[in-house]
Amino acid sequence: MKIRPPKLHQGDTIGVVALSSPLKMEQLQTKLDFIESLGLHYKLGKTVGMSEGLGLVAGSDEERAADLHDMVRDPNIKGIFCVRGGYGLGRIADLIDYQLLTEQPKIIWGFSDVTYLHVAVNKYANLVTFHGPMLSSGEDPLDELSQKMFQQLFTPMEIQYSEAISPLKVLVEGQARGELYGGNLNRLVSTLCTKYEMDLRQKIVVFEDVGESLDRIDGMMNQLRLSRKLEQAAGFVIGSFTELGEGQTYEDVLQVMEHYLGKLGKPVIAGFKIGHCKPNIGIPIGVEAILDSKEKVLRVLPGIE
Repeated sequence: MKIRPPKLHQGDTIGVVALSSPLKMEQLQTKLDFIESLGLHYKLGKTVGMSEGLGLVAGSDEERAADLHDMVRDPNIKGIFCVRGGYGLGRIADLIDYQLLTEQPKIIWGFSDVTYLHVAVNKYANLVTFHGPMLSSGEDPLDELSQKMFQQLFTPMEIQYSEAISPLKVLVEGQARGELYGGNLNRLVSTLCTKYEMDLRQKIVVFEDVGESLDRIDGMMNQLRLSRKLEQAAGFVIGSFTELGEGQTYEDVLQVMEHYLGKLGKPVIAGFKIGHCKPNIGIPIGVEAILDSKEKVLRVLPGIE
């Protein structure tokens, strides 16, 4: 049983951190305005606005890890929102104090590169985290449905994702129950052969990605096949795959998925607006979920206490 972080209340303070790529500061105000629209206050991490070395990451590895630890230790901070994804969380995975997160559990929210943090925290802090949209998409405000997903941080609620949200396509029939897990395919694969290696055993696994061509998606799925990870899962949720190679489509991606997942005897449903898309449905990682192809539904238990 994973630890569920305490829920938020109106007037709480959120820590805003840049644990991955640098943020374009002209985009910051839109993000802060959104936090205030939720009835929350915010505290900026020291690395928000910083860049280091080649400009790959927002501050040094030590600075970014310290930023996270400062937010966890601060009793006034009730949740931690990652302001941007991109690249770099894998570089600080071995600097994070996971015992601290276990002892002082707080909401952690983000997606894309933040998938590496979800996997590591899931494994070593036993904490439920949240795979959800960043505070805004570039300089544009979030769409209405993506904004609504933040309400699950205030009120425990079951998420029921059906075709009322988006058309869904069943690739493999069946029903599965297990812990919801996963996120960005590239970042999941990058954990292989490390101490943070993904554990897909009896999990309902979410896959999504952006900017990957079909051959790269195929290669990553093949690596998961050869490492015998895919056969361990209970079922698969296929989220968004956007910015593919020229002339390539989501239907092409589903053919790749069917090739690798079609013979496993596990339910596979595609078409979920989870990931680099609008809307981007926020989901808790590490809670019990049910995937049912007959009803075309993903039911997810609340992620907070």
